[in-house]
Amino acid sequence: MTKESELVTKLTKKHYTISAAESCTGGLLAAAIVNVSGASRVFERSYVTYADLAKEDLVKVSRATLSRFGAVSSQTAEEMALGCAKAAGADVGLSTTGIAGPEGGTPDKPVGLVYIGCAVRGRVETECHIFQGNRLSIRNQAVEAALDLAIHCLENKE
Repeated sequence: MTKESELVTKLTKKHYTISAAESCTGGLLAAAIVNVSGASRVFERSYVTYADLAKEDLVKVSRATLSRFGAVSSQTAEEMALGCAKAAGADVGLSTTGIAGPEGGTPDKPVGLVYIGCAVRGRVETECHIFQGNRLSIRNQAVEAALDLAIHCLENKE
């Protein structure tokens, strides 16, 4: 069973819905979830919030958070997860924000740095990863890690 199939199965059994807010993955996470037959029962909607303004407007990341911590931060990932769940009226919000490269990295925030957030009925967990590889590889690794985090958070909610 794929990770996305496992996630859809867990959501279906719990009668939970999910929404995603994606930055660096740019829709790949939503695509992975909707690739599963039956995802329409649990997948509410997705927000591709690549620009800071989109993060503010669509999933209500605060301007103060973006100014203080930046778009690539655990704080932003947390607000994205909470915000997309609230905006969609979903039980679960899953977020990704990071630097897929090959440009854009700094010594403090290198290429491959990705923060993932998962909110399950208001309780949020975030993870920080530094992935290796090219742009697409980093984005795909972020999707896999996001699915893992969502599965983990749902198991802890049982």
